[in-house]
Amino acid sequence: MQRAVIAAVKHGLTVKAVGAGHSFTGIAVAPGVLLELDDLQGLVSADAATGRVTLLAGTRLHRIPGLLAPYGLAMENLGDIDRQSISGAISTGTHGTGAAFGGLATQVVGVTMVTAAGEFLRIDDEHESGLLPAVALGLGALGIIVEVTLQCVPAFVMHAIDEPAPLDDVLETLDERVAGADHFEFYWFPHTDVALTKRQTRLPESTVRRPLPVIGRWIDETLLSNGVYRAVCAAGQVAPAITPPFSRLAVKLTGDREYTERSHRVLIQSRTVRFREMEYALPVENVVPAFQAVRALIARRGWRIEFPIEVRFAAEDDRWLSTAYGRASAYIAVHRYWRADPTEYFGAVEEIMLEFGGRPHWGKLHTLTEETLRDRYPRFGDFVALRDRLDPDRRFANRYLERVLGS
Repeated sequence: MQRAVIAAVKHGLTVKAVGAGHSFTGIAVAPGVLLELDDLQGLVSADAATGRVTLLAGTRLHRIPGLLAPYGLAMENLGDIDRQSISGAISTGTHGTGAAFGGLATQVVGVTMVTAAGEFLRIDDEHESGLLPAVALGLGALGIIVEVTLQCVPAFVMHAIDEPAPLDDVLETLDERVAGADHFEFYWFPHTDVALTKRQTRLPESTVRRPLPVIGRWIDETLLSNGVYRAVCAAGQVAPAITPPFSRLAVKLTGDREYTERSHRVLIQSRTVRFREMEYALPVENVVPAFQAVRALIARRGWRIEFPIEVRFAAEDDRWLSTAYGRASAYIAVHRYWRADPTEYFGAVEEIMLEFGGRPHWGKLHTLTEETLRDRYPRFGDFVALRDRLDPDRRFANRYLERVLGS
């Protein structure tokens, strides 16, 4: 890795690392040298007493639970997809849900990266600790990450309840629902009046597990939520009129179950239907009016939207470019099937999100530029100054980073 960076710089080339290629934006696109992290996976060290674990940067999230199991540890929180690399997930601001929990970057207590000077830079409690809030969520703009140290927690299980509820009731009682569970989120299929709620309670690892029956889980997650849903999304591109009745049927057939299982088996969902996504973080107090504005928008435009809207929550944190920096946050994510043109829908939703103080997820579609983003992040100028120091010649730049950070 170090030799590759030195060689690229010597030849005047830019260099970018790519993990799993999960991002919807061009954040990892390499106009010069592309470094694949597929072979940079695995556990470097683990300390069961302190809970600190160091992983190679390309380690996929879905491998981490197995690597941590012998030490009785788990990641504190996860998003609902586990295909990303750990370095890609933290660098783009991947998050889960839970009002008391931050995104994955908040679990980072150490990073080792290769700088544009071709040197290894270690950042942790004892080395350049003041830079950790910047490099833990650095957009790939500061260097090539080679190792990530996480603060993990004792392994735990979760009691999960998925159930439909009247949408208006969920919105009216949202604060209580979020405060009443360790993790809460809901999905809303446009053209329905039902919210599919998901709430989870964290329990000791010794708690008796009651997982979903194998056949029932296969029917719900593989057959209905992915297989049938994929076919209906495809058909909806030809005959949009089928979308509303299918959405109303979907909320009757799915999203009603209760089980207790290991944390990662609850937090992670199986998603095989391809889509495009835009997600914005809002001050938590703005989530209901923003959601209602999107709901009214869809009705007013008469759109047939086949994918649900997802609403999640996160604690405020201190990562300079975190979408939850300095404020308790709620996330509204909108999706379209990959064969549908999302431009008009996403553009109109983005206007609403900006009106309510939104910050876009770095790895998902948005149109903002450095000029707009600078005012939305109090430490934006500090981050750019650090970029000037670590990469003055922009060896880690690409078009996306030029757009969101400036040239």
